[in-house]
Amino acid sequence: MIIAFLQVIVFYPIKSFAQKKQNKFTIHGYIRDLSSGEELIGATVYIKNLEKGTVTNSYGYYSISLQKGKYILLYSYMGYISKKIEVELKNDFHKNINLRSSAIQAEEVEIIAERTDVNIKSTDIGKIELQTATVKNIPALLGEVDILKTIQLLPGVQSAGEGNSGFYVRGGGSDQNLILLDEAVVYNTGHLFGFFSVFNADAIKNTTLIKGGMPANYGGRLSSVVDVAMKNGNDKSYHFDGGIGVISSRLTVEGPLLKNKSSFMLSGRRTYLDVLIKPFVKEKFKSNAYHFFDLNTKLSYRFSDKDRIFLSGYFGRDVFSFTSPNSAFVISIPWGNTTTTLRWNHLFNEKLFLNTSIIYNDYNFKFNMESDKLKMLMYSGIKDINYKMDFGYYPAIAHKIKFGLNYTYHTFTPSSSSASIGDDIEFNTEDIKKKYAHESAIYFLDQYDVSDRLKINAGLRFSTFTIVPPYSQLITDEDGNAIDTNYFTGEDENTSYFGLEPRINARFTINKKSSVKVSFMHTKQYIHLVSNANSTLPTDVWVPSTKMVKPQSGDQYSIGYFRNFFDNKVETSIELYYKKMNNQIEYKDGYIETMGRELEWDFVFGTGESYGMELFINKVFGKTTGWIGYTLSKTTRHFEDLITKDFPAKFDRTHDLSIVVSHKFTDRFSIGTTFIYGTGIATTLPINFYMIDNSIANDYMPRNSYRIEPYHRLDISARLKNKKEKKFSSEWIFSIYNVYNHKNVYFIYFTNEGILGEGDFSNKAYKVSLFPIIPSIAWNFNF
Repeated sequence: MIIAFLQVIVFYPIKSFAQKKQNKFTIHGYIRDLSSGEELIGATVYIKNLEKGTVTNSYGYYSISLQKGKYILLYSYMGYISKKIEVELKNDFHKNINLRSSAIQAEEVEIIAERTDVNIKSTDIGKIELQTATVKNIPALLGEVDILKTIQLLPGVQSAGEGNSGFYVRGGGSDQNLILLDEAVVYNTGHLFGFFSVFNADAIKNTTLIKGGMPANYGGRLSSVVDVAMKNGNDKSYHFDGGIGVISSRLTVEGPLLKNKSSFMLSGRRTYLDVLIKPFVKEKFKSNAYHFFDLNTKLSYRFSDKDRIFLSGYFGRDVFSFTSPNSAFVISIPWGNTTTTLRWNHLFNEKLFLNTSIIYNDYNFKFNMESDKLKMLMYSGIKDINYKMDFGYYPAIAHKIKFGLNYTYHTFTPSSSSASIGDDIEFNTEDIKKKYAHESAIYFLDQYDVSDRLKINAGLRFSTFTIVPPYSQLITDEDGNAIDTNYFTGEDENTSYFGLEPRINARFTINKKSSVKVSFMHTKQYIHLVSNANSTLPTDVWVPSTKMVKPQSGDQYSIGYFRNFFDNKVETSIELYYKKMNNQIEYKDGYIETMGRELEWDFVFGTGESYGMELFINKVFGKTTGWIGYTLSKTTRHFEDLITKDFPAKFDRTHDLSIVVSHKFTDRFSIGTTFIYGTGIATTLPINFYMIDNSIANDYMPRNSYRIEPYHRLDISARLKNKKEKKFSSEWIFSIYNVYNHKNVYFIYFTNEGILGEGDFSNKAYKVSLFPIIPSIAWNFNF
């Protein structure tokens, strides 16, 4: 089937390209940063005569086919000086454009504003582009600039908790977000137990969030895509960027291997909490430590404008260790991600672009514990090898086609553990259990201007998933009691799932300042992240779909009204959405982890529902910039096999408000502020306590029926640039997290007080707040 698909949509178009329409020619090329040679993603090419245009793809490439004639083209990109050229089109015209980065001045605003209505003209709904320069202007916890925390400030995106880099989108779980770093899937995005993300902003070029209307070239998740692109590296001159902060330091080096042809980028970051606190820790605790580090690297080589290769990688680790004073109890917990991406860009001709990728990614978590008599090892992880081909075909200015395929070989280690007691007595030892699966997809999407007012982006994705033996299946009776187990070996047949995933976005332009957009997407997800709510460690495990665990599926409907004001300086939108999700997973009531037992035997399955309204006001030009994002939503779950069958999801949040403002006083001094307000998270607490055989038993309220107090916080930062020297510049960043020291509740715990049988025994609840007011300072440099 895949071979037939390639013959139809690849080789036939290539053959037909030679038969060009008479008097129709193509302008094509790359748009790059003048000083670094970096390709600009999403840069705009606007034909003033026709009041139409296009944007560059993920590699900075554009292609426009027009009738013979004279045209005025405007090339622009946010934060760059626009460039205007006049061409008389008599034949195919190859034109690379270099744009100069610049602070936007008054006289430039009018030029750039000619095509800042992309949010009105495009079919994208629920899509937001974040430039790293914007992210760095937002106040950050302990001065650590964090892309994922910035995403949490956008409407429709809920934070996973105080200081946490995890997030939920439009009622979906954290596993329903497809997070990519140079096309490689990142399965765990957290450092410091989730308080910081693995993305070092110094190594990042561009971040795209898609939370509605996911195009067909993305798949495998129900809720959103976060597509992070690393810098390619400066191919013109050597540059060093770095910074020294409160808890970590970082350094980025980039430059040409061969000028204007080949480049490299190397960026490293490490926390030094373990080093700073060691002098103040008593000798018996000096072996206790925590640190994280990560390394981003990228190489690129341009053979010509028709061929270019990229090799990028990420390696990051968190390491936590604890040893009791008498060394009788020792814990070691390392975890982290490794990714590698090899890509080849090839231009068949001015209309057909190909990107081929081979991708490797590996996430693993280990827990080692030793005491006087007991030794325990826990291990979980997931490893992928992925192959992709993505084609872009540009037949006309009003027509753009994408198609391609991908294949992934998964290796799962859902949860393996072993333990021994005493010196020689072993009570449970198992080899590391692994599960293997094949996931593949082909897709086709077509973006077409039906008329000047109506534009449609329609796509279809066909995906498959096959789980390969060995694996097991629990057999239950009518009451759900386990009665037997089926074990499937390599001689048994595979278990496969497949399905079509239609996607469609449409935009209807009301006038030059406003438009209405609608979208529908059906998505399937074949892998699942299962969380144990009783654990505070990063022990969530990825599991595949099997005979017992069916794939997740979801349907999302969106409609939005988009309008710009004040010559496109202020963008506004209001979006409504409804999402239905099937085959959601929870643990059974009273679940207790048991070594050697398959996790899926303790799963229950249900449905999810989410709907809401999102308001977004974004000021993109001037000395004062920023946005207001507000979400009104409701997210519920239904599980027939739980005691509480209908309940709000733990990340259900009725109201969610973010206000982000930056103001530039001078070229050297600016400030940034962020205010956040959100409805308290849903949780489950005990309501009664009983004495059974001199032990305390809890009686819990219905699941997630208690609301913690609303969350709110104000952060502020100031950026002071030092006077620039010939080849060296630096700046100081001063920030205050939680300015008015509000004690936001992180969790609630219960403790027993008094003595049983003496009349003064009680069980009391205590609220724990994590972060008080925290000032921080960082020094950044560039040369």
